[in-house]
Amino acid sequence: MPEPTEEMWKKVAERYKTMWHFPNCIGAIDGKHINIQCPINAGSTYYNYKGSHSIVLLVIVDADYKFITIDVGSYGRNSDGGIFSNSIIGKKLHNNTLNILKPNPLLENGDPLPYVFVGDEAFPLKLLSRGRRVVENAFGILAARWRCFRGHIEVQPEFVDKIVLASCCLHNMLCTDNEFEPDLDTNQVPENAFLNIDALRRNSTREATQIRDAFKDYFNSDAGSVVWQVDSVRKGRIHT
Repeated sequence: MPEPTEEMWKKVAERYKTMWHFPNCIGAIDGKHINIQCPINAGSTYYNYKGSHSIVLLVIVDADYKFITIDVGSYGRNSDGGIFSNSIIGKKLHNNTLNILKPNPLLENGDPLPYVFVGDEAFPLKLLSRGRRVVENAFGILAARWRCFRGHIEVQPEFVDKIVLASCCLHNMLCTDNEFEPDLDTNQVPENAFLNIDALRRNSTREATQIRDAFKDYFNSDAGSVVWQVDSVRKGRIHT
């Protein structure tokens, strides 16, 4: 996959703002366990918390369910957060070499806020926890298209890596001509795309917490909220 550029991130951010009402978002991140047959003499290296053997596919997904960048091959026993920290993606983000855009205000004359990725609580607060359904849907589409992901892949891990890489590239090609467009007249997108920001569950820096709170205030303001937002949150509380 091509090396991400500032121009590419800019296009991704524009799509997230248009489709999912999320400004300054440049991707959703998550990991998926690819189940495999236990390799010879592997012991518990690939044994995951779900009770099967796997390698992990770590991805960043754009607003159209396409993979921006991926990291595949980590041992199934490792956590998503640990895999992220040790991946090329995580290292480049930490070293500021991923060509991320400079901070930009959410509102006119507002304070500049950094561009962010959305993810679940497995990741540090460098990644906000909202709107992660985009990446979950991308994984669902991938598994629906390629039946090999519905069971255990019975080849050695190095060949599994190649199968996954090829599948992700083909997935992007197929998504190119099937981009989803929201109904701009009614300002609607699928309701399950909006999730309230989860409570903080990991240690984080004060700066990260402040950024999270700034986004939270924006999404609860007249400028950042959407028409079905309150009802969606209320329904979630009732179900809980």
